[in-house]
Amino acid sequence: MQKQILTALLVAMITLALCTAVHAAAYFVGPGDVLEISVWKDESLSRELIVPPDGILSFPLIGDVNVNNMSVPEIRVAIKKKLAEYVPDAVVTVIIKSINSLNAYVIGQVKNPGTFAITMETRVMHLLAMAKGLTPFAAERDIHILRNNNGKVEKIPFDYKEVLKGNNLEQDVLMQRGDILVVP
Repeated sequence: MQKQILTALLVAMITLALCTAVHAAAYFVGPGDVLEISVWKDESLSRELIVPPDGILSFPLIGDVNVNNMSVPEIRVAIKKKLAEYVPDAVVTVIIKSINSLNAYVIGQVKNPGTFAITMETRVMHLLAMAKGLTPFAAERDIHILRNNNGKVEKIPFDYKEVLKGNNLEQDVLMQRGDILVVP
């Protein structure tokens, strides 16, 4: 009996830890992402939609829905709220079918510059590895990230040599949608 209680307690703690980790950082949809939106028991309201550059989806009955800076649960609530007038107690499901907007860019003295699909856990060192590393001519101490923060470009320094030595690891920041890693 005591063993069962301990097992149940352990499972509950693990579940709580996983739920906390999963909800720590929400993903916000972006242009190019593919969403499947369906309303239970109403196939005519089910759609697969690509988020356009302006972030405004057109949906039957309710018209335009602005999904800019929204997570899947927020989109679900917004659509359900707008549908309530036509379909009371609608059960709305929103699924991300394809993430196409979570990209970062690497330019300069790397072996394979370009656009790279990232996750919400991709750091600078991961992105450099995706770009196949630095060329012999790279200025290892002068690397920086260009990040758009509400229309203002921020320059974040990154000293590759220091991070390789295990120093100043806080420089190995998480990459964000649209970041540009510049390797002079």
